[in-house]
Amino acid sequence: MRFTKFSTEAGEKYGVIEGNLVKEIEGSVFDGWSFTGNSYSLEDLEFCPFVKPGKIIAIGLNYRSHAEELNMSLPDEPMMFMISPSAVVTEGDTIILPYQDHQIEHEAELVVIIGKEGRDISEENALDYVFGYTIGNDVSDRVLQKKDQQFTRAKSFHTFKPIGPIVETELNPSKLAIQLKVNGETKQDSNTDQFIHDVPKLIKFISKVMTLEPGDLIFTGTPEGVSPIKPGDVMEISIENIGTLTNPVK
Repeated sequence: MRFTKFSTEAGEKYGVIEGNLVKEIEGSVFDGWSFTGNSYSLEDLEFCPFVKPGKIIAIGLNYRSHAEELNMSLPDEPMMFMISPSAVVTEGDTIILPYQDHQIEHEAELVVIIGKEGRDISEENALDYVFGYTIGNDVSDRVLQKKDQQFTRAKSFHTFKPIGPIVETELNPSKLAIQLKVNGETKQDSNTDQFIHDVPKLIKFISKVMTLEPGDLIFTGTPEGVSPIKPGDVMEISIENIGTLTNPVK
């Protein structure tokens, strides 16, 4: 099933996508909902971030091809860090570069949306805690990342975490084509079959440290090909069976 969230005169609404129509729903998207009877054209909608996450957990160096590109050893356990939820935006929103003289780069990523609370989750049951999957861009300031020697500030600026606009609940997260273009030129082109640590392993690992809650986001890492962005650029990320996320830069 495919979900989205959008703005109306009556406020923000969730909907189920069927073809080119979005059928509005009411209730909790995570715990019981029903159709309202209202429908909208998908192409006419103004999208909203799908969730206001309590936390964003990100994973570094999780593609074999990216590790090879950087000439780094494969990590024996996930490299986990946190990002501020206030960085989240969505489809069409502008990415604002706070320091134009810094090297700031794109990172195309598959994003996991947690659907129910859990801790100490087993790898075998991990996918039961997933609501769905969407597209994310882990925009990162490399100057600050190097200066701080950790990732929080470099990755948490307002607008640095676009997600969405479509959430798919039924797919195999371990075999999806992922591609990013800047101004129409392909920069990243890979597949999640390059994961070093797959989604069930990530959920198990993270939930041993902290409780996962509905709406939490897991950014699962980026493949090779990250490159700098600048004002005037337009980034497009496509993930197989999900869709495309487009954001301009200024």
